[in-house]
Amino acid sequence: MPKGYWVSVYPTIEDPERLDAYNKLAGLAVAGAGGRLLAGIGGRVEAHEAGIAERVVLIEFDSFEQAVAARASAAYQKALAELPDGFERDFRIVEGLG
Repeated sequence: MPKGYWVSVYPTIEDPERLDAYNKLAGLAVAGAGGRLLAGIGGRVEAHEAGIAERVVLIEFDSFEQAVAARASAAYQKALAELPDGFERDFRIVEGLG
């Protein structure tokens, strides 16, 4: 069964401290859903072409369905409610190749 991945790119983060409440709740929600942080939050980024050299977060789940369910979970919805007003990110759930 192919794994599932959350891929988040944060185009700009003007005030990283404003993400603290979200990060704490999101971390708990992801761990509770069986997700594993593979990259991000302080990791180095080298961007090419139209890429943005800002924070990228990569989280792995045992299946695509598990990744989708984690996003829809009550615990993650609670975390989303803590994102600051005007906050922007590119969030995707993708299926692994095998």
